[in-house]
Amino acid sequence: MNTFVIAEAGSNHNRNFDQAKSLIDVAFKAGASACKFQTYSSETLYSKNTPDFAGYKDINKLIRDVELPREWQKELKKYCDDIGIEFMSTPFDEKAVEELVNLGVSRLKISGFECTDFRFIDMVASSGLPIIISLGIGFEMSFIDRIFDISNKYGNCLSFMHCNNAYPTPIEDAGIGIVRRLSQDSRHKWGLSDHTESPLTPALAVAAGAKIIEKHFTLSKNLPGPDHSFALEPSELNQMIEYIKFSEKSLELKKSNELSNSEIKFKNAMRSVVAKTEIRKGEAFTTENITTKRPFLTGNVPARNFDLTIGRVSDKLYNKDDFICT
Repeated sequence: MNTFVIAEAGSNHNRNFDQAKSLIDVAFKAGASACKFQTYSSETLYSKNTPDFAGYKDINKLIRDVELPREWQKELKKYCDDIGIEFMSTPFDEKAVEELVNLGVSRLKISGFECTDFRFIDMVASSGLPIIISLGIGFEMSFIDRIFDISNKYGNCLSFMHCNNAYPTPIEDAGIGIVRRLSQDSRHKWGLSDHTESPLTPALAVAAGAKIIEKHFTLSKNLPGPDHSFALEPSELNQMIEYIKFSEKSLELKKSNELSNSEIKFKNAMRSVVAKTEIRKGEAFTTENITTKRPFLTGNVPARNFDLTIGRVSDKLYNKDDFICT
């Protein structure tokens, strides 16, 4: 699989260490490239004066109830390293950036809600690590130049993902067409941070040119917490990755005149030039005495050479339906 697939565990560990490890196991078995958590705290993420919004009440308490215990990170990364999947976490404050860099992560991720916070982007970029940025709510393409100006100071390798920050995202807002448009810029890797509830949407994005996919997953949609209900369950994560592989295979290129392996046994179903009537030796081939019919056999004039055969003189007797020889 060429697509870099981030299985987003997020806060779906429910502050249960064994559940966090189980999420890593699920991501690994599904074939994801990385299992990603989120490193934040209520004190640094939301103001204490935050009003209720989008159906969330007492957001500070909600964040405290689901934030990842920071002391877990070292062991979770080691567990990922041991089984062979990349450990990732999205930092949301300066301390989180420092902790993740010290852990030796390979890259950092900036979420869609933070993509317009250039102060924060500078903080993450100062790590010097490769960065994946979700282009989420409030983002304008004109901001790209400003992000490049920031990253140029630190030499970051940048990748971007289109992101709709509705949880869940209705399919009509998924933005596959946006992914297709962005992917035309071959200077960078582009992808989709997908919050639809379908395991098929990422494969559509891959067909549109996405090289990176991020998707929330859970052990069960019925678990308590803000992100379980719209996340994929293990079987759906498996299906999503199979769809991505299917999409990748459909994009494999071959020469336009080259038969695929699956076509070879059907090549005889092409047409040959055949006698439409009896044709005597020395008689010229015309549109009145030759036509094209299946099959094509070695030694026959292929149908594509019908026009080239017109006017040629027959060197033998042909009965009706005989193949014209090369």
